[in-house]
Amino acid sequence: MPSNDEPRAHQERGATGVPSVVVALFGFAGLALAINQALNLDLIGEVLVDNTFLYLEIGFFLSISFLLYPLRRRDGDRIRLLDWGLFAACVVVSGYLAVHGPDISDFGWVHRAPPLATAAAGLLVILALEGVRRVGGTVMLIVCGFFAVYPMIAHLMPGVFWSPQLDPLAVLREHALGTESILGLPIRVVTEVLMGYLIFGAALIVTGGGRVFMDLALALLGRTRGGTAKVAVVSSALFGSLSGSVLSNVVTTGKLTIPAMRRSGFPPAYAAGVEACASTGGTLMPPVMGAVAFIMADFLRIPYSSVAIAALVPSLLFYLALLVQVDLFAARNSLSTATREDIPAFGTVLASGWHHILGLVLLTYLLLKLRMETLAPYWATLFVVGISILRRQVRLSVLASLLRESTSTVTNIFAILVGIGMVIGTLSFTGVGPAFSRELLLLSGGNIYLLLVLGALTSFILGMGMTITACYLLLAVILPPALIEAGLSPIAVHLFILYWGMLSFITPPVALAALAAGSIAGVDPMTAGFKSMRLGSVLFLLPFAFVLNPELILEGTLMECLLATLTATAGIILISFALEGWAYWVGRLDPIARTSLVVSATLLVVPGAATDVYGAALAAATMVLKALSNRLTLRRAQ
Repeated sequence: MPSNDEPRAHQERGATGVPSVVVALFGFAGLALAINQALNLDLIGEVLVDNTFLYLEIGFFLSISFLLYPLRRRDGDRIRLLDWGLFAACVVVSGYLAVHGPDISDFGWVHRAPPLATAAAGLLVILALEGVRRVGGTVMLIVCGFFAVYPMIAHLMPGVFWSPQLDPLAVLREHALGTESILGLPIRVVTEVLMGYLIFGAALIVTGGGRVFMDLALALLGRTRGGTAKVAVVSSALFGSLSGSVLSNVVTTGKLTIPAMRRSGFPPAYAAGVEACASTGGTLMPPVMGAVAFIMADFLRIPYSSVAIAALVPSLLFYLALLVQVDLFAARNSLSTATREDIPAFGTVLASGWHHILGLVLLTYLLLKLRMETLAPYWATLFVVGISILRRQVRLSVLASLLRESTSTVTNIFAILVGIGMVIGTLSFTGVGPAFSRELLLLSGGNIYLLLVLGALTSFILGMGMTITACYLLLAVILPPALIEAGLSPIAVHLFILYWGMLSFITPPVALAALAAGSIAGVDPMTAGFKSMRLGSVLFLLPFAFVLNPELILEGTLMECLLATLTATAGIILISFALEGWAYWVGRLDPIARTSLVVSATLLVVPGAATDVYGAALAAATMVLKALSNRLTLRRAQ
């Protein structure tokens, strides 16, 4: 279950022999050390200094990336001598810095360090950039590399981007020995909190939980109109919430859902668009939401449960829009339900996979009710794996698969976030991040709507070339201060950035999710991209809705939140009518009626009693008039 949310630069190797043993040993050591540190198990007899612990984790997981990912794509499974050399160099450098962790902190090596420590810092930066290139691709390397050297050339930059020049050796020490760059927030969140959730997601995969959720959705919705598409929406929402990876979601669930949709009569491009949208939205679906949600919680200094609760209504509204659209499409085109042989019995699904479902319920309860953010995923993992073994659905060998899957997942995200840490570090110690935020505020002239549009465009453009997590981390430093200063809710602002950074996955020219889904469906990527953009159009409206109306993220009284949710739900359904050109009780909609419904939906979503009344009145008038017109046309035709 990869946690990265863009295509990997090079396909992960199928390591065998000595490399597989090394990867397993290092993965086990890294996971065990993280668990020991997070849970204070005292397995090694002492609590490690923070930077010592982080250097050791980098030594375990960043080093593995050189064995799991090839130097060049064409190398395939071949491990070159250079790969072993980089592996060894990473182990030695990280080990040296880990041993001297207390000295780095106590004697301020970030400002003045021995020559050997400075050389080690420089080598670690180079290794981090190579790890980013192998896992994240060329675009990620360019972004991280530019920011890594930015403090050396900042004095040449114009206006808000100017900063005093730093000596190259000082820059290397800031990146590798300081606490705001490589050892900064991203890596700390992974090692302290996220590790358990990555292990839980891997446990669900290796024990067959992904298939269970698919069968559950099929048993519940397969017999309904357009049931196969609804199954794709629900199963991708469940899987995406746990994996946090858009593309892994498309590839894993799409191989089953896209062929099923085609057999039910959905056009290939439409099937690809449904899967792309549903998989993209899974990143926003509680209870897990992927790595970015935990990083967001740390940024905001709030419990993760608060982020999950805030994201609940917007994510449900998005999936409601998808379900309504596919139902309308099926109604308009008289599509059949799923074939009988594809639909499992509900009782059979529960009997075989109840422990997977209960494991997810247990995780949610521990996370949201008991606020056990660190312990929750470990208890849930023990429950799912233990029951699977006791029921003899899997053998003890599943533990080896769990280790392999968890190691791969953590290595992937480590390699990315070590590089992104340098981006955040640069923005922090040069002061460019806050300066950009102030400039954005001045550019908008205090107009909150213009400020939001500028923020949305910035997020969307950066999201084209970066993972969701990387895009969010970069923008979380520069955009929120200006938006929050304008009076907007901090949680809403951060979710706004996340939503707009994610939209590039379903929007041409990038549309990576649509590209992956289109390849499975056998259609042109751009065709699938434009179809997914139309199906996911509600995502362009939702961020503005909840950032201007914080009741949609459950900030407000119960009645305020209920009223805002009801009006937003009505607006989302009306937009779905307009997008599909079909409405319940009315039938086909002409362009004028569709435009009128879009206006009505916008009025309902915009906060304010007056706009709600106007929107409801316009929608009612449009629906009634169009229904009468359609009936009159039918009578004339008869």
